[in-house]
Amino acid sequence: MRRVVVTGLGLVTPLGADVETAWANLIASKSGAGPITRFDASDQACRVACEVKPADHPWGFDPNKRVDHKVQRQVDPFIIYGIDAAGQALEDAGLTGMSETERLRAGLSIGAGIGGLPGIEHESIVLHEKGPRRVSPHFVHGRLINLISGQVSIKYGLMGPNHAVVTACSTGAHSIGDAARMIALGDADVMLAGGAEGAICPLGIAGFAQARALSTAFNDQPEKASRPYDRDRDGFVMGEGAGVVVLEEYERAKARSAKIYAELVGYGLSGDAYHVTAPHPEGSGAFRSMEMALKKSGLTLADIDYVNAHGTSTPLGDELELGAVRRLFGDQIGHISMSSTKSAIGHLLGGAGAVESIFCILAMRDQIVPPTLNLDNPSESCEGVDLVPLVAKKRQVRAVLNNSFGFGGTNASLIFKPAE
Repeated sequence: MRRVVVTGLGLVTPLGADVETAWANLIASKSGAGPITRFDASDQACRVACEVKPADHPWGFDPNKRVDHKVQRQVDPFIIYGIDAAGQALEDAGLTGMSETERLRAGLSIGAGIGGLPGIEHESIVLHEKGPRRVSPHFVHGRLINLISGQVSIKYGLMGPNHAVVTACSTGAHSIGDAARMIALGDADVMLAGGAEGAICPLGIAGFAQARALSTAFNDQPEKASRPYDRDRDGFVMGEGAGVVVLEEYERAKARSAKIYAELVGYGLSGDAYHVTAPHPEGSGAFRSMEMALKKSGLTLADIDYVNAHGTSTPLGDELELGAVRRLFGDQIGHISMSSTKSAIGHLLGGAGAVESIFCILAMRDQIVPPTLNLDNPSESCEGVDLVPLVAKKRQVRAVLNNSFGFGGTNASLIFKPAE
């Protein structure tokens, strides 16, 4: 099997619209949460979210940098975020000028958990109020999840595998893992991989709130709402944005003297076979996903220094993931640091696993682990685990484990280490 390395990174997040801004704000314990500004949320049970900031904000996102105006008018925000993050990653990897022969072997695996919900909501109202002839001709291809990969493929002429994963909140991690397998098996030499989401709209917030998944107790303190592992947590905070990495066959990257951030050595995936929204009560799916990733990596538990937890800030999910991590690491649990960066950027749903993989890679690069914000009163089950409360921590980071778990009982785990 061919080795797979990461040679490019791209981010659009509530903490910044590029990799270094987002990472600097994360390490500085800043929060991307605030009152919902996209629409009047006064009648919503949850009135807070982690929105991508507008262009005039110090951390703001300017879609005009990489997304054509015509495309912006036709597609939902998640596609715009995904196109921009993919462009950043290609530029970072130095691969925007590939030859046609190279582009035949360069593909994409970029997905989303929900996709074009704002556009679906809007055009449904148009249909109801104005009739079918007023529905946008761009409605379908502006909402489809695979149109991130499609748009990026067209923009950069990438003619290899054109793939899109849809596995709820595991999407970003599954996208990266699947893309790595394509390279390892020889289907491609370069893959853009990751996930995006942009579902902060009345229907999205109402739907998750009615499912009792969102935080509703901190509407007057948005920055306090996402609090993984804290006793006062009451649900997750919706986030948005995108994360995309460039994956490349190792010998190809080495031959062109590429900047190599990390090697992807472990990919595990499993199903709970239990419930559509609740995780397995014994955390067995999460455990098996991590166990598979570790086995594939060839590493030992003692080699893993940092775990980026799924850690959404839900009362049940946090406990079960922590239990699964304890079961996996056993007496090595005191050696690791584990944090939830969702405490700062919210839950990016289908984009979460990709964004958090990038944070893992940067933790190795800078030998610092990001904090879990708002961890003021840890649950009793947290005893003996370094959850990096409130502030970032300098420490040795040799290998990292990233977890993503989604509705329907779908689980993904990735392990990265420096490329030797």
